[in-house]
Amino acid sequence: MSVRWQIAQWFELRWWRRYLSGKDKESYYSWKKQYWNNLLDQIGDVLQTKDAVAIADLGCGPAGIFIAFPDKKVTAVDPLLDTYAETLPFFCKEDFPNTTFINQKLEDFQASEKFDIVFCMNAINHVANIDLAYDRLVNATKREGYVVVSIDAHNHSFFKKLFRLIPGDILHPHQYDLKEYSDFMIKRGCIILKKQLVKKGFFFSHYVVVGILNTL
Repeated sequence: MSVRWQIAQWFELRWWRRYLSGKDKESYYSWKKQYWNNLLDQIGDVLQTKDAVAIADLGCGPAGIFIAFPDKKVTAVDPLLDTYAETLPFFCKEDFPNTTFINQKLEDFQASEKFDIVFCMNAINHVANIDLAYDRLVNATKREGYVVVSIDAHNHSFFKKLFRLIPGDILHPHQYDLKEYSDFMIKRGCIILKKQLVKKGFFFSHYVVVGILNTL
């Protein structure tokens, strides 16, 4: 899995370079912030962020959900953060003074504090060790805190099995369906509050799964 993960990370950086090429920085971040706010509105019936004191954005990338919380204390973690800062003109850590950036794999992140909300947005299927990554998400969450994960979930069992055998989706080392992604959280003590469909596709559909860490 480590080789496949390293390949996926290389393609991830390449994707960002191509995607941001020719875009205006201010316009892009304004659009991206609105995207995150719209997504938060979709899950606002089960997740209220206004009272959150500490928020984590694990697997944040250069434009993660951390940008939607300019007035909150946020910790953002990603193994490519330093590379993004060096190679992407868009990404400058100083633009987000409320955010503490940590250049680290999600699986290596051991929180020194517990968070009210732990986000992992479109990142969990990029990791090298998905079981350990989910452990880190839940371990970083306060009791009765929230774990929010967005994923591209397989719609068809046949293609899920096929993509596990061949690199049909090079950016994502892991291939699971919505139930399997939800089960990763349930097995670690989370109660699933909502599975929000964001975008329907043929191979994959994009979902946000919101869980609360059980106190029992």
